[in-house]
Amino acid sequence: MKLYNYFRSSASFRVRIALNLKGLPYEYLPLHIRKPEDRKRLQALNPQTLVPVLQDGDHHLTQSLAIMEYLEETHPNPPLLPKKHSCRARVRALALIVACEIHPLNNLQVLGYLSGTLGVSEEAKNKWYQHWVALGLQAFEAQVAGDSHTGKFCHGDTPGIADCCLYPQVANARRFECDLSGYPTLLRIETNCNALDAFKNAAPSRQPDAE
Repeated sequence: MKLYNYFRSSASFRVRIALNLKGLPYEYLPLHIRKPEDRKRLQALNPQTLVPVLQDGDHHLTQSLAIMEYLEETHPNPPLLPKKHSCRARVRALALIVACEIHPLNNLQVLGYLSGTLGVSEEAKNKWYQHWVALGLQAFEAQVAGDSHTGKFCHGDTPGIADCCLYPQVANARRFECDLSGYPTLLRIETNCNALDAFKNAAPSRQPDAE
């Protein structure tokens, strides 16, 4: 397998964690999404010009959640989703808080549009980022805090797709100096993820294209 990705992309970060958790080897192929020549290469792989793209044989797969579901279906062990249907729905819902509610409002394209096209100041852009992160993480915290299904990780005592999404989002929130003091359950889960090589080795700073 080949993973076309950008070290700082949180969507790429998710997939790197999932690949690591499943112990799947892959070739790391960096594409700098701000460089015109790399964007041209990326557009040939994905018309959205977004990372990650996972190549598995003749298949070029896009969208991090779809890629993780593909990995789950083609390499079911170790599982990233629980067996029970209602629990699988819970894990997917948690993952989608990040992938559909927080990240789309704060990705590089949106932040670039705010500062470039709209001329928003750096301070206002950061407040925008922090606002949407706070709303999303408040909801995430509320859903996992005190829930009997929550264990060391988002669901039970083994990491899964929800953790693959949460961990990069918390890392990004730290980078943008978001106040995380109101999310004790999420910080506990982050600490447990920090203890696993699958998460640590997927970190942006450990990638070959890290700046």
